[in-house]
Amino acid sequence: MAVVGLLFGNSAAQVSSTVQPIEVDVIVRGLTARDPQALVRSLAEQKKTKIIIRNQPYGEVNVLNVENLPRTVAVPQPDGSVKPFPDPRPELQYTVDMLITLGGDAQITDDGPVLGNNKIKVGTPMELEGLTYRFSSPVVGVRILEKP
Repeated sequence: MAVVGLLFGNSAAQVSSTVQPIEVDVIVRGLTARDPQALVRSLAEQKKTKIIIRNQPYGEVNVLNVENLPRTVAVPQPDGSVKPFPDPRPELQYTVDMLITLGGDAQITDDGPVLGNNKIKVGTPMELEGLTYRFSSPVVGVRILEKP
């Protein structure tokens, strides 16, 4: 009898969800690569990437935007103010910070957007995987869009 109740409860939850497009921002900080700018270009040009959410492969999503974030250091000025300047450390030529915007369709439930069986919220750990890369990045923004 309990099994019937569980099955009915799950199907009722699925009926109450709708599918809508979402945009998800992930931030990558301190990713080390032989040619970081080639990696940024590759992500932007390929337009798709595979994602893994909480160690569960989801599939492909669209790469909508890749923004290369500058690496700066705070430099005190003689007047007491502080200004950002490019970080001069030579090892940073192999490091990149970026903000990546992903897009796809998600089930929208009462508890928020769901990809696969995983809720997508700020702080959700996600991995991006392509032909020559696989790295982790947390979700920093989620936007539920109107259906076209």
